[in-house]
Amino acid sequence: MAPEKLTRQAVVDRAMKIADTDGLQAVTIRRLAAELGVAPTALYWHVKNKDELLSALADHLLAPLVADVDPDRPWHERLRVMITALVEQARAHPYLSALLPAIDRSTAAEYLRATDTAIGLLTEAGFTLQQADQVATYLIMGAVAMVSCQPGGVGTDEEEAAELRRQQRLDLERLPLGRHPHLAAFAATLSTPPDLDAYYSFGIDLLLRAVETAAPDPAGLSAGPRPARPAR
Repeated sequence: MAPEKLTRQAVVDRAMKIADTDGLQAVTIRRLAAELGVAPTALYWHVKNKDELLSALADHLLAPLVADVDPDRPWHERLRVMITALVEQARAHPYLSALLPAIDRSTAAEYLRATDTAIGLLTEAGFTLQQADQVATYLIMGAVAMVSCQPGGVGTDEEEAAELRRQQRLDLERLPLGRHPHLAAFAATLSTPPDLDAYYSFGIDLLLRAVETAAPDPAGLSAGPRPARPAR
């Protein structure tokens, strides 16, 4: 790619491709420049350093969280859209769980936008600002943990996943008979692949039902359309 045609978005897109293929640790300025066919110094017109590059990558991945949030829908429906988008992004890009702690969140525009939106929705439900910030944090942690704990592992092919299930089943079957009856019963379920769509649907429901149950203003669940917000 010619340096004059290089854009910030092209840099971020290639960084995402590298991370998707080889992991977040493979994203370096030198590797990125080599793949884009430019000198490393050419990248500094678009990102000052690796820290800014990672923040830009995080922003790119988090942008969908608020892209489809309809301001006229009840708070719990809008929050579900956001958490579902977060889970989908974490599934597609499993390194997201490692990326978020690695960035300066105060400079990541889409992270700030998504967090601000989530806190706003939670205050609509009656949570205090402090509680809303805590709940938003719990939801982020729960969403990324859901992906990192995916049955069969993340980023494994069918053969690898089957072998992981087999090893887990054998480990459970070696436990003393009668001492762990529920684990023994669970071991039998590992003979067949898990329904990942059901796994994620149940996990998202579990997270959000907990928030809805704890909401100080349950009536907000049936609130009508809210006044339109001014355009940003």
